Amino acid sequence: MCFQRSGTNFLTHVVVNDVVMMMSPGCGTPAIPPVITGYSRIVNGEEAVPHSWPWQVSLQDYTGFHFCGGSLISENWVVTAAHCNVKTYHRVVLGEHDRSSNAEDVQVMKVGKVFKHPRYNGFTINNDILLIKLASPAQLNMRVSPVCLAETADNFPGGMKCVTTGWGLTRYNAPDTPPLLQQASLPLLTNDQCKRYWGNKISNLMICAGAAGASSCMGDSGGPLVCEKAGAWTLVGIVSWGSGTCTPTMPGVYARVTELRAWVDQTIAAN
Repeated sequence: MCFQRSGTNFLTHVVVNDVVMMMSPGCGTPAIPPVITGYSRIVNGEEAVPHSWPWQVSLQDYTGFHFCGGSLISENWVVTAAHCNVKTYHRVVLGEHDRSSNAEDVQVMKVGKVFKHPRYNGFTINNDILLIKLASPAQLNMRVSPVCLAETADNFPGGMKCVTTGWGLTRYNAPDTPPLLQQASLPLLTNDQCKRYWGNKISNLMICAGAAGASSCMGDSGGPLVCEKAGAWTLVGIVSWGSGTCTPTMPGVYARVTELRAWVDQTIAAN
């Protein structure tokens, strides 16, 4: 679901394997490009280039405590994890990089409505997705722009390098989350590979990444796992669950967006 920026209605021709694809310029293309070494929580990640992941949001309570991440998918909608349990009195902060700074030009948005997946199961952690409708539209600019959403028919194969971002703990026993947005490049696993670590906890509503020296951790929940598709960053996973000690040799588990895309479309269309 590529949402165009207001004022732009042109389409860009992108040639991929001699196939001309029409691509909206509005999503998945940061004005400030990210730099990924080794593509180079986040455990064993690195600081992101400021504002190079312009869809990353911080979900905060009234005190400013960051409890989950999320992703902007249009000027009106943010997607996060159901287990983040967002309420209408929480707030959505856009355009942030350094959470210890008051100098950044952030947008602090009120939550209008919350839509938790009706089949979210807190025991199996299936359908771990929640949509936030902002009380007023975000202002899209160089530091705030939406990510593309994986489509139902998309295939993101095992071994593909993708990136997760967040302000989660950099080690599981750290006293506090880092002020600067972190990123980590992680390979996707097939679900069969992932079951070697997690057994039958892994369902087709989940996708795994990591076990390669970096990991999402507490505080990253709800944030993005993005992969490049036709030159645009595409939301493939939502940080869901993993090792209680954020062990970088265990894969993190993410809600699988391709399986949840239809529900997203239906919910947005009805609201």
